[in-house]
Order: sequence, then C-alpha cells, then structure tokens
Amino acid sequence: MMFKKFLINCNQATTICDKSQYNEVTLLDKVKLNIHFLRCKICSLYTKQNVFLSTMYKGHAKSCRQIKHCLTDVEKTALKKSIESKI
Repeated sequence: MMFKKFLINCNQATTICDKSQYNEVTLLDKVKLNIHFLRCKICSLYTKQNVFLSTMYKGHAKSCRQIKHCLTDVEKTALKKSIESKI
C-alpha cells in the first residue's frame, strides 16, 4: 500500500514536468513522474516535447538578446498618434 503514495494522475504529472523545466521539483516528484511514465506514454511524450520546445526557445531567446529591438523615431510617433486617436 505504500506504493500508492508514488502514484500521480496526468494533471499532476504535467505540473511536475513543467516545474522541472525551471528546476523547481524535488527528488520525490521526479521519482513520482518516472513511475507515472511507466504506465502513461502520453505524459512521457508530453515531457519529451516540452523539453524540446524549451530547448528551442532558450536557443532562440539567447540569439534575440544579442539583437537590439527598438522602434525608430518615426515608428514611435506613429504609435503615439495611434494610441492618442483611440483615447
């Protein structure tokens, strides 16, 4: 009966998966998640896809930080006029 403490549902599994992307899970949560993967291939796939997307995003975000994103003076003026016309 002690084994039931390690069983989680899919909602809990996805929450743990999401938290693990930010290193916010405990060792116990990781164990529960891996036990869940033994019986749920959908959550296992979700986790693999989540890791892939996070990796892709981190790579893209790193390259974006190197580019300065600023509006030109003309764009700023146009945006300001657009906002003022809606007020």
